[in-house]
Amino acid sequence: MAHVPSLATALEGLVENSVDMRPRPQGPPPFAPEPPDDDGDGDRHGDDDDHRGTPLSNARLGMLVFLGAETMFFAGLVGAFLVYRMANETWPPMTMPRLPVEVTGLNTLILLYSAVTMWLANQAIRLGQQQTLVRMLLRTVVLGVAFLLVQGYEWIQLIGYGLTLSSVVYGATFYTLIGCHGLHVFGAVVWLLGVWWRATRKRYTATRRTGVVLCGMYWSYVVGLWPLLYWLVYLY
Repeated sequence: MAHVPSLATALEGLVENSVDMRPRPQGPPPFAPEPPDDDGDGDRHGDDDDHRGTPLSNARLGMLVFLGAETMFFAGLVGAFLVYRMANETWPPMTMPRLPVEVTGLNTLILLYSAVTMWLANQAIRLGQQQTLVRMLLRTVVLGVAFLLVQGYEWIQLIGYGLTLSSVVYGATFYTLIGCHGLHVFGAVVWLLGVWWRATRKRYTATRRTGVVLCGMYWSYVVGLWPLLYWLVYLY
């Protein structure tokens, strides 16, 4: 019987050591934020379009909303053009010069080809081909500048022939609609130059290419809009 007290004491100590009766703090477990993986150029890994965490990245969603607003803007301009176009039996007026349909048609092919080079640039960075990306972006810039130069030369000729912004409604609608598109192409070229400069510094990779993707979306939009305007203003 001399061993009974010692055995009970040992069991009591074992229970006290194995079960902690002290109150524990309530609430969620501590959270340590992860450091951002942005290197300063605005391309976070989570914004890439091939990220598996979300079906659509915030960057691409924001660009789609912006393009929707641009579509509404051009829809208003096209609507105004159609109102004036349908209200006049003779269009363009007999006193106004005819638009250079053939030259603008060739210029349209130049702009459409730039969409191909932009697509090749996106494919190149998707595969991690840095040199091909730089080359395709530069070709897209050159094609965009060529389109603007041809349009500018066309405008100079038309102004010399008497088609100005304040001459008649025909001139006002022409320069407003085509001019707004030209401003958008100019802004897209400036953006392309920025993306190209970053590409020369190897700021984009196969997993960090948000800048290229967004610029490609905008460039595809301004390119895809032009055939509609060409048919509406030059051929219709």
